[in-house]
Amino acid sequence: MTFWNLYFILKLYLWSTGHLMPIWAANIAFALALGATSFWRTRLARTGRFLVALGIALPLMYREANVPPFARLVNELGAMMHFSAGYWLELAERFVPPALLLAGVGAVVVYLVVNRWVRVSTFVIAALITAPVYDLSRAIQMPGNAASPAALSTTALSQPKRAGSLPDQVVAAGHDSELATFRSEESKRRVSFGHLTGNADAQFDIIVLHVCSLSWNDLDVAKARTHPMLSHFDFVFTNFSTAASYSGPAAVRILRAACGQEPHQKLYERTDADCYILSALARAGYMPQVLLNHDGHFGDFAQTVAKNSGATNVPFLPNGGAPIQMRSFDDSPIREDYGALAGWYAQRTQIQGPVVLYYNTISLHDGNRLPGVTGTSLETYPRRVQKLMTDFDRFADLVASSGRRAAIVFVPEHGAALAGDNDQIAGLREVPTPHIVHAPVGIRLIGFGGTHPPAAVITQPSSFLALAQLLANLVARSPFQAGVTLGDYATNLPSTRMVGENEQTLTMGTADGFSVRTPDGVWVDER
Repeated sequence: MTFWNLYFILKLYLWSTGHLMPIWAANIAFALALGATSFWRTRLARTGRFLVALGIALPLMYREANVPPFARLVNELGAMMHFSAGYWLELAERFVPPALLLAGVGAVVVYLVVNRWVRVSTFVIAALITAPVYDLSRAIQMPGNAASPAALSTTALSQPKRAGSLPDQVVAAGHDSELATFRSEESKRRVSFGHLTGNADAQFDIIVLHVCSLSWNDLDVAKARTHPMLSHFDFVFTNFSTAASYSGPAAVRILRAACGQEPHQKLYERTDADCYILSALARAGYMPQVLLNHDGHFGDFAQTVAKNSGATNVPFLPNGGAPIQMRSFDDSPIREDYGALAGWYAQRTQIQGPVVLYYNTISLHDGNRLPGVTGTSLETYPRRVQKLMTDFDRFADLVASSGRRAAIVFVPEHGAALAGDNDQIAGLREVPTPHIVHAPVGIRLIGFGGTHPPAAVITQPSSFLALAQLLANLVARSPFQAGVTLGDYATNLPSTRMVGENEQTLTMGTADGFSVRTPDGVWVDER
C-alpha cells in the first residue's frame, strides 16, 4: 500500500489547502478496496490490481482537482501542441513549483522511514473517514445553516462549505432561478444605432482597441494603475464585466455588443443581424476595418472575427510594416502596437469619411517572450503592460496631431490572472472569477474642443450592452459640436449583472461575492 498511501496523503494535503474537493464516499470505497486486495501475492494479480487501480485513481483525482474539464483539454489539444518548449516549462513550474517538488521528495523520504515502524494505512483510512465528518460538523455549526446530516447528500459532502452559506439545495435552486431570469432578460435587450451626422466637421472615427489579458486586478499586481493613459479617458467603466476569459468568446461578445449577453453555447451560432456592432456602424455611415498585431491563426481567431463582423468583405489590413516586438507562446511574431496602429493610420488618411477599426492585440498574452530579456512571461508582464499603454497614448497623440476626430475605445478581452487564486494557478482562466472578468474600460475623445471636464465615471455593473449604448449615443449626437455635455451621454446606460462564462464553468455575482457553477451543475459560493 506504500504507493496508494502516498496518493491519499497527497489528496488530503491538497484538500486541506483548498486545491482539491474530494468525493469522500468514492475515496473511502477505493481505499477499502485497495486494502482488501493488498494480500494478493502473484505478480500477475498485483500488476493487474495496480493497473485497474491506476485507471480509477487518475480520473478520480482529475475530477476532484481545480483544473479545466477533461473535455476542454481534448478540444484544445491541437492548439496546445503548438506551445513552445519554453512555455511548456513555464507552465510546468507553475503547476509544480520546484520548491514544492523538493518538499514532496522530502515528504516521501520521511514517509518511507516512518512506514517501517508505523502502519500508515490505518491512519490514512481513519483520516479519509474523519475528514468528511469534520466538514459536515463544521457546515452544521455555521450561522444560517439549518441543515441536518440527513439533508446532505454524498455529493454535497464533496463540496466545500462557505461561512454563512445556505444548504446546497437551497443555494442551487436560488442561483438557477436567478440565472434563468438573467438569461430571459438579456435575450430581449437591444441597442439601436442611428445615422451619423452629415456634418463633416462633427464626424469622427471609432477605434476599438481590444486588449488580450488585462484586468483591474492585473493592473494592481503589475503596479500599473498610475499609468497616464488611464487618466486620459473621457468615459470610464469601473465595474465592467467582459463575461469571458478566453479570446475567441471575448471577440464574439464585443462584436455582438448591440445585444444582451448570450449564453456561451450560443456564441457559435448565428444571431440577430442587429447584434453585430460593425455592421450596425456600417449602416450608420462608417467603413469597418480590422487590424491585428498578430497573425490570427491561433484558435482560428481571425476567422472568428470575420464570421462575427456581420458585414460583407470587411478588410483585414496587413501589419507587416510594424516591427516585431516579441514572440508568442507558439513562437509566432507579435508586432509593436504603436507601429501597427501608426501604419494603419498612415493609410487611413487616404479614406474619405469616418472609419470604425477593430484592433486586436495579444501583447500581454501569457507565454509571450521579449527578445533578449530573461524571465517568465509573468515576470515580464509589468514591462509589457507599461509599453502597451504608452504605445496607445502615443497613437492617440498621433491622431490628435492629424487634426482628425476620433473616439478611441479601450476594452480588454479578459484578465491575465497574474496572481492566480484558490481555484486555479496564475495564468489559468477556466473559472472566470471577478479578478479575471472585471476589466478597465474607457473611451477617449480625440479632437474634443474646449476644456475637458472630469471623466464621466460609470460605476454600476455593466457590460458590452452599456458600451454599445454609449457609442450609439455618441453617434446619434456627435460630441464634436458646440453645446454638448459629456456626462449626458453616459446617463441611463443599461446595467448588467456580472456573469462570467466558459464552456462548462460559470460565475455569477452575488450580494457578498460571487458563486461558481461547476461543470456538474453544483454552485459554490465564494467571497
